Amino acid sequence: MKKTIFFVLLAIFSLGAAPTFAAHGTSNDNVATEPTLTTEEVNILKERVLEIREMDKSALTVTEKSELKSELNEIKETVRNEPAIYIGGISLLLLIILLVILL
Repeated sequence: MKKTIFFVLLAIFSLGAAPTFAAHGTSNDNVATEPTLTTEEVNILKERVLEIREMDKSALTVTEKSELKSELNEIKETVRNEPAIYIGGISLLLLIILLVILL
């Protein structure tokens, strides 16, 4: 009997503590957002990547190759930080089924 009362009181107090800690969180008002890339900027970056891939790298020195590699990594990071929408396979299937039913 004492154990059940102990566990019930423990559950009540632990569930009551969660909202109090949640109230002390920081707000998202101070979060700085980075500007997104325009389509022109993305096209310029894609063209640069294609130029680098089509280059004859056999005549380049080691430092030039490393500079090209670091430039490619920078481009990769800037494009990777762009927001994207990912749709899973099952979600896509459900979306298609809903469209077929509704239309």
